Amino acid sequence: MADTHVLFVEDDDVIREATQLALERDGFVVTAMPDGLAGLEAFRANRPDIALLDVMVPGLDGVSLCRRIRDESTVPVIMLSARADSIDVVLGLEAGADDYVTKPFDGAVLVARIRAVLRRFGHASGPDGAKPAAAADDAPDEAVLRFGDLEVDTEGMEVRKGGENVALTPTEMRLLLEFSNAPGTVLSRDRLLERVWDYGWGGDTRVVDVHVQRLRGKIGQDRIETVRGFGYKLRG
Repeated sequence: MADTHVLFVEDDDVIREATQLALERDGFVVTAMPDGLAGLEAFRANRPDIALLDVMVPGLDGVSLCRRIRDESTVPVIMLSARADSIDVVLGLEAGADDYVTKPFDGAVLVARIRAVLRRFGHASGPDGAKPAAAADDAPDEAVLRFGDLEVDTEGMEVRKGGENVALTPTEMRLLLEFSNAPGTVLSRDRLLERVWDYGWGGDTRVVDVHVQRLRGKIGQDRIETVRGFGYKLRG
């Protein structure tokens, strides 16, 4: 199995060099860039397996870089932010990031988060962030779950709404599968963090909220219902 290639965009020289060394010691191949424009060029040239983007980098900020990457690929993205309460974290998630880590971070925590995201990515996507080759039309009927005009192919990992294909990131796909496997059942944010994001500990529920918002924008605002004080449920 090829080594995992990480694109790391961070303008602080000390953090960039120290983190690169730590990731390389854990077996990752790292391309480290000091600004967003260089990061975008490196992404297009190397097609990494995952991108770590600091929010506040010069040239092209991390949120804008995330958006540019998401326009071209479903490769997983983790945002790095100096403040957990920063609006930039939410903006990064809305731009398509799969998760975020607050600086300063422990190297072991960062590696664990990277591996968790990659596990999630591997379940819902093919190599290089591409969608699996299986065609939804060839899927066995029992593998296709239907909710009104929404169809979820659980084997081909494809989604259609009104007969039209819906492009989802691997994280959005995993989230939709959780809802699809329990329609009408209220799923708490903590359960979704554990099942979709592989958090074995308390995580930031904003990650769930923003991804639900993004998913609603693609499959229909009314398809996922908010149950105040408890979580979310998929309407059958």
